Order: sequence, then structure tokens, then C-alpha cells
Amino acid sequence: MSGFPVIEPLGEAALLVRFADALDEAANRACLAFRASLVAEPVEGAGETAASLGSVLVRLEGVAGAVEAALERRLAARDWLAAPLPPRRLWSIPCSYGGEDGPQLDEAASMAGMTPAEATAALSATRVRVLALGFVPGMPYLGVLPECWDLPRQTGLTPRVPEGALVLAVRQLVLFGTEAPTGWRQVGRTGFGCFRIDRDPPIALAPGDEVTFRAVSAAELDDLAGADATGTGGATSEALA
Repeated sequence: MSGFPVIEPLGEAALLVRFADALDEAANRACLAFRASLVAEPVEGAGETAASLGSVLVRLEGVAGAVEAALERRLAARDWLAAPLPPRRLWSIPCSYGGEDGPQLDEAASMAGMTPAEATAALSATRVRVLALGFVPGMPYLGVLPECWDLPRQTGLTPRVPEGALVLAVRQLVLFGTEAPTGWRQVGRTGFGCFRIDRDPPIALAPGDEVTFRAVSAAELDDLAGADATGTGGATSEALA
């Protein structure tokens, strides 16, 4: 990642602190750590911040040059690639893989060189991190998956996947926060509601949280979701050190 991090203007209202120009696990960790430092010790003149896959957005409330200089000093203060992640949670989210709940699991498994059963076992055992939230409120992009899951997006769109669908492409999983079309392959279904206005907090997952999608049957998933008043489909979580 030679040449990074860099600070770039984003229009007239924000700065972008970039740690990489492509998906990179270490750069994403640096984004999360750097943004956490801005929350804990705000930079004068900096407003709202948000971390993405490889950069941190900093909205300007003061003079751009002064804010940029302060950000440069913060960047120089430590090796952000080696910085620890901020406090986060480990989630176990029940998921029904394959069949009607994961209509493209077989295709994705074949592209990864696995049987559907092997793919289900591999995906349910893999611990992924919330790399960023986006598209709709609370919707997580999760990774980074092993290289065998570096699958291209589809050339066309699936017209509709339901809220709670688990889809896969380019070494990432996305847990859909709403019913929507997608170019990613649906491999499973959860009962997880990414955003609920009547829940505290409304957005369940935070960047940096870690997640496993444990395999359950479709019937078990429906039972768990029906008995869960939190809107997380029977998911459990615990604090990570």
C-alpha cells in the first residue's frame, strides 16, 4: 500500500482519508481504528465521520486547510495499520443456506470448487468482520472471505432478494437490510433486521463487529425469528475485548 494514507478533498464539504484504493483487510482495520480515534478525540473543525471499506470521510465544519493539517498530524502519530480495533461485538446469526433460501448457493459453491454441503460448512464456520455499513441504513458489508470466494458479480440482476438475504461476491458477504435487486448471488436467508426504528439502538451492527452465520434449517430459522422480539432473528452477541 505504497503512497497511503492520503488525504483528498471530497467536494467542498468533506475530506477523505484513504488507506487503500482496493479492498484490503489491513487497510479496513486502519480505517476503523482511525475513525475511532476521531470520535474519542475530535479534531477541531471536523464534523461527522464515517468509515468505508478503505477510507474515512470527515465532514468539514471549519477551515479545510486547518482540518487537513490536524488530520495529517493524527496520521503521523502512529502506525494505523497496526492499531487495535475499537470495542466491538461478536454476533452469531442463524442462517438457512441453499434451497429456496439460498437459490444460488449451488452456483457459488461450484465456482469456489466446492459441493453445496462443503460451501455451507465453510461459510457457516467463517468469522467475518463488518467492513462498512451502506446502501440502506445498517446494511453491512462483511469480509474478507478466503480467496476461493473471490467470485465476480453476476452479469445481470436478480430482480428481488428479501430483507435478511445473505448474498456473496468479491470475497464479501452482504446481509440485505431491505428487499431489493442485486447482482450478488444469494446463498442464504436470515431473520436479521439490520435497522428497526423502534429498537435501541436502531442499527444493530457496527463497523468492526465480527459475525458468524451459523447454519440452521429453514423451519428452525422461522421458529427463532418468530420468538425473537428484538428483530434480529434469534441472533446472539457478546462483547469482544
